[in-house]
Amino acid sequence: ENSLQKTSTCSSVNPSGIFVSPYALNLSSFTKLIKRLQERHPGFSRDEIVEAVQEVRKMNKGVLSGLAISSIEEKSSAIL
Repeated sequence: ENSLQKTSTCSSVNPSGIFVSPYALNLSSFTKLIKRLQERHPGFSRDEIVEAVQEVRKMNKGVLSGLAISSIEEKSSAIL
């Protein structure tokens, strides 16, 4: 008898086609971050801003947790 139970998690693909893990950055924090970056960089599309945030995540071993939102914002701005 297998003692490991299979569990399912909800995950989705956002409108720009980027996979969103259920363990990703808190959605409201992510929304605030994107909004702040859009205000700071009005010449960039939402997709370009999301890509910059994803690049920051990639540079941080695939995670954003542990980074302050202001730090993510600064690093994303440098990429943009």
